[in-house]
Amino acid sequence: MNPAGTSSRREMELWLRLEEVNDPELDEPITSMGFVERAEVIGDGRVAVDFRLPTYWCSPNFAFLMLDGIRQALDALSWSPAYQVRLHDHMFAEEVNRGIEEGKSFGQIFGELAGDQDIEALRQTFRMKAFKRRQEAMLAALRQKRLTDDEIVGMDLSAYDAASLQSAEVISQKARYRQALIARWPGRRLFEPAFVTWEGERIPPAALGAYLAELRSVRINMEFNGALCRGLKGTRYKELDLVDGEPTLVDFILDRVPHVSCAGRRVQN
Repeated sequence: MNPAGTSSRREMELWLRLEEVNDPELDEPITSMGFVERAEVIGDGRVAVDFRLPTYWCSPNFAFLMLDGIRQALDALSWSPAYQVRLHDHMFAEEVNRGIEEGKSFGQIFGELAGDQDIEALRQTFRMKAFKRRQEAMLAALRQKRLTDDEIVGMDLSAYDAASLQSAEVISQKARYRQALIARWPGRRLFEPAFVTWEGERIPPAALGAYLAELRSVRINMEFNGALCRGLKGTRYKELDLVDGEPTLVDFILDRVPHVSCAGRRVQN
């Protein structure tokens, strides 16, 4: 066995698994968001992951969802390694790191601070937004291929799989939408519609334009939040001098941007 080759394969598998973990609100991989500062396979096969978020006070529920996703990704690695995941520069880093290591739930980690937070309901809300964002991308792509609205909403899953698309980004979104569709309805069969609402209802061809406008608003909001989170993280770690991981005056100024979770929501529904 070639130790160098084994290490390289494991590193590749590690990053591929981490790429499957999304920021729950933005539906973008934590790797492309720049949240994974380090992911390394140690010589004996152990794995170390260092994780940072845009601000010192990013919502604990979002931090937990991402770190729980990392935990699941590492549990799925083929060589079943011991691992250590560390959240850095966050107001609840110590509690979250200890809780994740001990396999605790969100409520067990935060106790009274969690309030009546239903973390699974929150997770489901984010799945719905991801479904809509991915679906909007595919509906728009098929319209650009000059398919009629009747052809698009009448497409079954087998026709969707056979649809030829050009750009790498659209091809990636095609797979991601299918993944979201099957996650929503695990028993989906090839002759069933490829495009339905989150509630499972058919989309009338005459209503597709209005439906797309609704989906577009979800996508624009998510893309705005994603751009802001990238900017906050870039400013915090590339332009600011941190003092023992504590927020600076500029951090507090940036936190005045309204309605953006990564900029400082408390634990919430």
